[in-house]
Amino acid sequence: MPAKIQRWIDLLAALLRRNYPISFEELIRDVPAYQNAGQNDETRRRMFERDKDELRRFGVPIITQKNGDNELGYQLRRTDFYLPYLQVLQHGRVTPLSKPVDRYGYKSLPTLAFEPDELRAIEDVARRLPTLGVPSILEDGRSALRKLGAGPPPSDVEAASNTAHAATFDLLNDALERRKQVTFSYRSFSADTSSPRTVESYGLFFLGHHWYLAAAEPGQEVVKNFRLSRMTDVAVNPTKPGTRDYEISPAFQLRDHARSRQAWELGSTDAMVAEVQIVERNGASQSVARLGKEVAGHPDRRQFRVRRLDPFARWVLGFAGAVVPVSPKELVERHRDMVRQTLVLYRAGAS
Repeated sequence: MPAKIQRWIDLLAALLRRNYPISFEELIRDVPAYQNAGQNDETRRRMFERDKDELRRFGVPIITQKNGDNELGYQLRRTDFYLPYLQVLQHGRVTPLSKPVDRYGYKSLPTLAFEPDELRAIEDVARRLPTLGVPSILEDGRSALRKLGAGPPPSDVEAASNTAHAATFDLLNDALERRKQVTFSYRSFSADTSSPRTVESYGLFFLGHHWYLAAAEPGQEVVKNFRLSRMTDVAVNPTKPGTRDYEISPAFQLRDHARSRQAWELGSTDAMVAEVQIVERNGASQSVARLGKEVAGHPDRRQFRVRRLDPFARWVLGFAGAVVPVSPKELVERHRDMVRQTLVLYRAGAS
């Protein structure tokens, strides 16, 4: 990631997480690049003023005003920066497409309401976009539909797939309510092979556009996650239908389990320990320090439990060299392959 873009992201994060004007001295503590600009305050100030002016030209409404101590401060109001929440009007009542979260005061954001016929009109326009033959417009249209929660009717293949997943969901939900073991054939993430599984269901949750079953093998305490779309031949234990096969510990909380999942943690394979090195301290790489487990004797290293190598390697790749994998060997090699593929892709685009 270019240094300027990283600096802008850190600056925006510092402004958005406060409800009051922040002084330049406070910004220096929150934006690592300003700390690395040398000991000259004038140099730091010039860098900040350039960043502020450029962001304003892009439409980011950073305002300058006095703070509570009558000192000059800077503020970015969320209501001026974030897009409104989308809502659909149905039968005289408003149904939100996305649920506002109030941890940072997002409930104060304005809303944008659509009538059902307006959404249908948007879908009709989206269907005609491919006829224009302009890839960029087509992708923008698809992105807009995803944000609106609307889209063209699914294809026959998609419809059949959705029906199969719905049937799987119903079977698993029934087994979960009656605490009955389930068996199924499962195609793993890492290999295109299927294997039989017998599990005790702990809950169903939706994450990253997919439904997952949180379950443990009989006699095991480790709760793994199985994507419903990778299950076939799902069957519920038919013996003793009125008797429970197992009990779920009161200590298990599905919401906490689902919230703690990262893409690389999902799956049913055994977890490996991955270690990364924080090469450059910036706002983005700080998230690695918060998420990972500290490594004794190495303050700039963190450990993660990884079940899926590719999503973790892609996540590390997103730090653009500020974070690099150290072990295991297959993670280091996969990350290097992704770096090489990315360079080839961008060089081809530049030429």
